[in-house]
Amino acid sequence: MMNFQSFLILLPVLLILLPTSRSLRFDLQSGHTKCIAEDIKSNSMTVGKYSIVNHNEGHPLPESHKITVRVTSAHGNSYHYSEGVESGQFAFTSAEAGDYMACFWAPDHSPQETMTIDFDWRTGVHAKDWSNVAKKGQVEVMELELKKLYDTVTSIHDEMFYLREREEEMQELNRATNSKMAWLSFLSLFVCLSVAGLQIWHLKTFFEKKKLI
Repeated sequence: MMNFQSFLILLPVLLILLPTSRSLRFDLQSGHTKCIAEDIKSNSMTVGKYSIVNHNEGHPLPESHKITVRVTSAHGNSYHYSEGVESGQFAFTSAEAGDYMACFWAPDHSPQETMTIDFDWRTGVHAKDWSNVAKKGQVEVMELELKKLYDTVTSIHDEMFYLREREEEMQELNRATNSKMAWLSFLSLFVCLSVAGLQIWHLKTFFEKKKLI
């Protein structure tokens, strides 16, 4: 059993390794699609915000600056869809584990245009709005930090079990693949020996008919 001091030593490392948020900025050309994947475990809270960056502050975005956004699960189920927008957001609790895909598409224009997209995608403990928690509960700063730490530790605990399940799935897949490869090798050897035997029998029959042996 891991003692408390060892846990405190490992906690910062686990916090660094835990992938729970993704904030990025990327360029999207008209007529093209950009997809971003995120591995999310089941029953995990997920929130995302996206917007087209306005490089000319004080002026509205051109009418051509519109995007279509779709978020789907690993099994193809749609969790968010928005068409012809400048910005938007989504929030859901994942019902299935795996790689979730957020795809951005810009309509085709001539001449081609390039838009810059801001995308903030958060999952797990980072998806919670801690500012609202503090306002609603009127809690002290230390209490809020303790609640954050508790939720983070819980998230790490769930993530460890999730990774263990994924590892077991991969091991089972490897065992099944090795078993299939062994049967395939045996079948290939059997076919080769059968063909060689048929060739020997055919040559022996041919030589006997020609009275060469």
